[in-house]
Amino acid sequence: MSKGKGIYRSRDRKIAGVCGGIAQYFDFDVTLVRLIYALATLTTAFSGVLVYLIAWLVVPSEEFTPDKPE
Repeated sequence: MSKGKGIYRSRDRKIAGVCGGIAQYFDFDVTLVRLIYALATLTTAFSGVLVYLIAWLVVPSEEFTPDKPE
C-alpha cells in the first residue's frame, strides 16, 4: 500500500503543530494559517479551542526521518 499525502502535526510547532500541519498539507504559509485560526477562534466564541484540542488528539504527529531537512 503506498503512503499518500496526509495531514500530520508539524515539527514546526508553537503549541501542538496542528496549524503547521494544515499549512504543509495545503502548501500555505504557516503564519497565515495561524492568523486565520486565531481570528476564527475569536469570532466564534472560542469554539476553535475545542476544535484544536480534538485535532491535537486525532491528527498523528509527523514522523522523524533523519534524511529530511529540519
